[in-house]
Amino acid sequence: MNRILSLLVIFHFSVSVFSQNNWNGEQLVIQNEKVARIIVLEDGEFTTQSYRLHNYPYNFVSTLNEEPLAFNQQGVGNIQEFRRWKGPDPEEFSFLLNDEKITGKTGWEVLDVGEIIAGETTTHQIVLNGISEINEGLEITISYVVYPNLPIIRKKIDFKNTGSADFKIESLDVESLNTPWGNTHNIIFQNYGRYKNIGPFLGNWNDPLILAYDPVFNHGIVVGNEAPGVLKRASVCLDGRTLDAGLTHSDQDYAFRKWLKPGETWESTWVFTGLYSNKNPREIVDREVSEFVRKYMGIRLAQIPEKPTFVYNTWKPFRRNVNEKLIMELADAAAACGVEEFIIDDGWQVGFGDWEIDYEKFPNGLKPVFDYIKSKGMKPGLWLSMGAASSDSKVFKEHPEWFAKYRDGNYVNLHSTGKDRNSACFTTDWKDYIKNKILNLVKEHGLEYVKLDFAIVASAYRFDPDVSGCFAENHSHKDREESYLEIYRSAWKMYDELHAEAPNLFIDCTFETMGELQMIDFDMCKHAEGNWLSNFEGEAPFGSARVRQMSWWRSPVVPATALVIGNQSLDDEDALYSFKSLCGSLPIMLGDPRKMSPEKQQQFSELAGWLRAMENKHGIMLYRQDLPGFDEPAHGSWDGFQRINTDTKSGGIVGVFKQFSKVDEQWVTVNYLDPGKNYVVVHSSTGRIVLKTTGEELQNKGFKVVFEEEFQGELYEVTEIE
Repeated sequence: MNRILSLLVIFHFSVSVFSQNNWNGEQLVIQNEKVARIIVLEDGEFTTQSYRLHNYPYNFVSTLNEEPLAFNQQGVGNIQEFRRWKGPDPEEFSFLLNDEKITGKTGWEVLDVGEIIAGETTTHQIVLNGISEINEGLEITISYVVYPNLPIIRKKIDFKNTGSADFKIESLDVESLNTPWGNTHNIIFQNYGRYKNIGPFLGNWNDPLILAYDPVFNHGIVVGNEAPGVLKRASVCLDGRTLDAGLTHSDQDYAFRKWLKPGETWESTWVFTGLYSNKNPREIVDREVSEFVRKYMGIRLAQIPEKPTFVYNTWKPFRRNVNEKLIMELADAAAACGVEEFIIDDGWQVGFGDWEIDYEKFPNGLKPVFDYIKSKGMKPGLWLSMGAASSDSKVFKEHPEWFAKYRDGNYVNLHSTGKDRNSACFTTDWKDYIKNKILNLVKEHGLEYVKLDFAIVASAYRFDPDVSGCFAENHSHKDREESYLEIYRSAWKMYDELHAEAPNLFIDCTFETMGELQMIDFDMCKHAEGNWLSNFEGEAPFGSARVRQMSWWRSPVVPATALVIGNQSLDDEDALYSFKSLCGSLPIMLGDPRKMSPEKQQQFSELAGWLRAMENKHGIMLYRQDLPGFDEPAHGSWDGFQRINTDTKSGGIVGVFKQFSKVDEQWVTVNYLDPGKNYVVVHSSTGRIVLKTTGEELQNKGFKVVFEEEFQGELYEVTEIE
């Protein structure tokens, strides 16, 4: 009881003094203006005892010593009467150390406590030393980071082997808490936070973010997992109580492992948690999570001064049949459409893995072609496979030691079942080799956009998790399980090194490189600007709907402009419908623009110019939110999106779409504007003023749209006025 009383006293400390009082020898207090978390070290156990929103009477973790409040069935809705479930206390973290389970309860002593203030963020660090028989010789540093006015705490663990024998670390849950509501009162929004799961839940690579939600009292916990690719794992209530997130466990496909020699250190991936109380649980994604990702996670899109708004790629319909004459003709037509980035896909090269220019197709090399593209006001880009080489390539013959092996000792194609190519391992000098190939294209030819493709860890197409990672015994990883994370991190390091030498290079890391169908995640977004997310071949209106559905599905958990969703064609009859659909992500179009009429090219140019103007005016490409009342795009319905700058509240754009609905009109409301300021809603193509009103009226009443066609989409500007 004394511990609970002291927890309550600390919880009521004012925010202005918490930094001087965050550690009193027994309790670590982590808080800002929105949230407070209290972690207690008692009898060698280090566990969270309180996790709360300020001015909200609820502890979001269950503990052993907190008495549950009386439950009154008539009092549902009065949170003070909610029956809370008792502990056991949260484990705080969990992992296997040489096959023994280690948690915050295993036995620890504090070596040091520190605080780092960098700009607006505060990092609290506590250094723990293992004092039990099974964690002796292990030192861990746990970092908790808080951000101004956000109910979010970010966490990672640094490991140090202070013993005399090797450590094997597996099944790492960076975060491990207990939900105070049982699984009968538990809804999980999973798969990029979009789809509901009732009861116990085990997540995978498609869960960079989940929301645990108590529908009785409309509150919950959001969990973000910054592990890369196929290594993500999160679970809720598998035992009826525990919520955890981190890296894949030893009994799963793509199992994580790290070997730590005496004296070595290792840093885990990040996890973040946030608290919310809202009848619409997804609003925390629209607002607080998106703000955290945009401002504090370190995503590449937030670092580049000019975000792209219209990209063209040659893959469809030309495939590998490209040459200098064709590219210049396409550049003329694409420029007439308002394209800003022009990407030459597969076919420009000879020697898969050697990446030399095919001088039969490009007799003057790529530089004059790139210069021509630039003269048309566009940035030139190329496709290449970043992690493979053909068996007859020069690089494979000269450096077979750089390539991944399967368990039988043979070289392996991680991407497909083809026998003519071999996958490289990024833990070798291959990383520097392929980096220098790309830098040469940047420095010698003027490359500004690179689409990096094909599997490096696991395949989106093999459907056999055993064919993954690298079994080679002469690489820096000790075994296949250790190779997974090391390969991802080495690839990300290459991206960072490319950006260090070419800061304006746009890196498009495809879902094939990520390792599963249509996969994109937070960790990738910290190192690459975009992700070629799909190859939807169907044209408008059905291909357009697939584009909108994929954009809705992945965003706003993942920044919408990172979503490079192919393959809609410029020369399709209803291409403008596709372009409008793509304005909810990063507009990327393919096809043959030479086949377009001058009138259609002009229409595209005007709409593309409008989108660029909206980006210049409002910075919309770092934002996307759900449009109130419009749900997942589907046949027979309406859908939409809004891209409102929630920082400046100057406005943004709204997209509204009818997909064969029997209803011809809808009311559209817009969230996240300043309720007391005036705004004007303007139709994108005609410039017609739809409405002048306040932000409050736009949120509560909105404006009516009438679409008489079977399928129709329109874009609108929303701008603050005097």
